[in-house]
Amino acid sequence: MAFELQQNLRLQQQLIMTPQLQMAIKLLQLSKLELVEMIQMELENNPTLEDSRETSSEQETSSEKENETTDKEAGTTKEVSIDEKFESYLDWHHYIDEYNSTGKIHFEGEKKDALNFEAFTANRTSLADHLRWQLLMTQPTLEEEEIGSLIIGNTDKDGYLDISVDEIGQISNAKPEKIRQVLSLMQSFDPPGICASDLKECLLIQTKQLGIEDALITDIIHHHLKDLESKRYKNIAKALKTDIDHVILAVDFIKNLDPKPGDKFSDEELRYITPDVYVYKEGDEYLIFLDDDDMPKLHINSYYKKAVQRGEKIAPDTKAYLKDRLRSAEWLIKSIQHRKKTIYNVMESIIKFQRDFFDNGIAHLKPMVLRDVADDIEMHESTISRVTTNKYAYTPHGIFELKFFFNSSINRSNGGTIASASVKEKIRKLIENETPKKPYSDKKISKLLEENDIYLARRTVAKYREMLGILPSSKRKKF
Repeated sequence: MAFELQQNLRLQQQLIMTPQLQMAIKLLQLSKLELVEMIQMELENNPTLEDSRETSSEQETSSEKENETTDKEAGTTKEVSIDEKFESYLDWHHYIDEYNSTGKIHFEGEKKDALNFEAFTANRTSLADHLRWQLLMTQPTLEEEEIGSLIIGNTDKDGYLDISVDEIGQISNAKPEKIRQVLSLMQSFDPPGICASDLKECLLIQTKQLGIEDALITDIIHHHLKDLESKRYKNIAKALKTDIDHVILAVDFIKNLDPKPGDKFSDEELRYITPDVYVYKEGDEYLIFLDDDDMPKLHINSYYKKAVQRGEKIAPDTKAYLKDRLRSAEWLIKSIQHRKKTIYNVMESIIKFQRDFFDNGIAHLKPMVLRDVADDIEMHESTISRVTTNKYAYTPHGIFELKFFFNSSINRSNGGTIASASVKEKIRKLIENETPKKPYSDKKISKLLEENDIYLARRTVAKYREMLGILPSSKRKKF
């Protein structure tokens, strides 16, 4: 059988994403902080891209200097002092410190050896460092320091020791008595309750350090933590043969103890939400403002642009590089403008569909899906999904993620529908207004919702309650 090569013509259509489209899609799904960071990186890597705010400030500075020079020339001639002769001298060390810091720093000639406090940062002390410092303050022996280091290294972020004395002995070859001695010493360290093996031991250590010698408190911690968790105070009173008032007083004290002593040394930092869109009501209309005050105002460097257009004598490789950078800068500027326009149109459409929410609050939120907005502004659902991801809007009722306005619908008996977010809000308000001594069960909440033509199964109520971070009725009960 013979093999041969043949050429055939075939027409085929393919969807190819241009670099401009790829950049536009990428920018749509970025949050504001991520977008600012991306623009800063592009400003550093692309010489043809400039921030007009920096350019305008430089122009103002140069114009001010020219005016000062003109004023000096117009004024009377005075004798040149020694200080003026050396004005052209530039101290590079101070120059770098001043223009790389977060704020302007002023230096005096006689204080050149002064410390630059901008170079220092405040670091949070970790739990391990805090314990190690206290251990070294006790002037331990080498063996005690080794045992203490093992204990510190096996203490989790909540402050609990997740290794047994026997396991420490196998690693360090130390005697159990010596390990218990060092462990007992470290359990007296700050914060109270540290290096405990479980919650029971943690609470007992704290009561001991506070000097509390109450048998009722000790017995509750030793034998009735499960009843305490479920607020079965009557069972505790019956088992300990005391009245419930004494039990409640003991429970109030135990509630003030710290179940996670190491939590205050957590290195997790708070994340602050910066809204991308601000919605204000003026009369009967809602005004939409995009928060771009602290975003760089981009424009293309005129020098490079004119150099390429004029065809000046530039090396071919350099010219190709500049053309590529100019094209990239243009795409970035257009993509940012497209992003702003898309976010504005999406927010405008959301206000149109959710007018009752903006007028009256969460309880009046309507069911809405991505397709509703997509059809309204004539865009694809995937584009709407990207726009509403990691974007937040400031509204008269608080700050909400744009995804919040899209939620499923729940059918009502009268044929209408209600948004799931509105149902959650109704459940939250019912629990807020319940009697603390007799909190509503999930079944009772389901029946109360039926009175408002909202039919939910008990397990659905439980699911929504858990999503709201609300405890079950047995743990909400107060005496």
